[in-house]
Amino acid sequence: MIDVRKTHLSVEEIWRERGPRHETPLRVATAVAVVQNPFAGRYEADLISFQSELRSLGAQLSAALLGALGREAIEAYGKGAIVGEDGELEHGAVWHEAGGWALREALGAPKAIVPAAKTIGGLGARLMIPLGHIHAAYVRSHFSSAEMTVWDGPRRDEIAFGLAAATGGRIDARIGGLAASEISANDGLR
Repeated sequence: MIDVRKTHLSVEEIWRERGPRHETPLRVATAVAVVQNPFAGRYEADLISFQSELRSLGAQLSAALLGALGREAIEAYGKGAIVGEDGELEHGAVWHEAGGWALREALGAPKAIVPAAKTIGGLGARLMIPLGHIHAAYVRSHFSSAEMTVWDGPRRDEIAFGLAAATGGRIDARIGGLAASEISANDGLR
């Protein structure tokens, strides 16, 4: 059921914004696969088998992210899907379990939910994947985003599934809230 046309791995290094240059850059990566939508142009009542098959794609994209950033360096993550015009939003929603489960598994099962976004779009559509801290959703410094785009996809009958990860929070975060060093509840929230 999973027919991958192409994959794309992107790594962005952020050294500074308007403040001082940092000694080590924040690294933000996205791993994307463009796949044939087996339900393009029609309604399918049962999407569970497609969702289950996508777990292997989730594992593949997770491995690409870990290879690009290093497992121990990842502090934030997210997931997203862009469904081509002949599909429906629910075709992208299958990625919640398949992509999120795979990324959490690859990282040793952190507690925080993997933030998500999905949309319907055409060639070159852009999606901002929300990022959050891997251990505690309330760590405000790690509320950020990663851009997911593929210049020639998704085509009308395709879906672009993506995972994103970052080596830290926003480079000059300074708005307060729970700090990563203060995580104590081990409940995925605080």
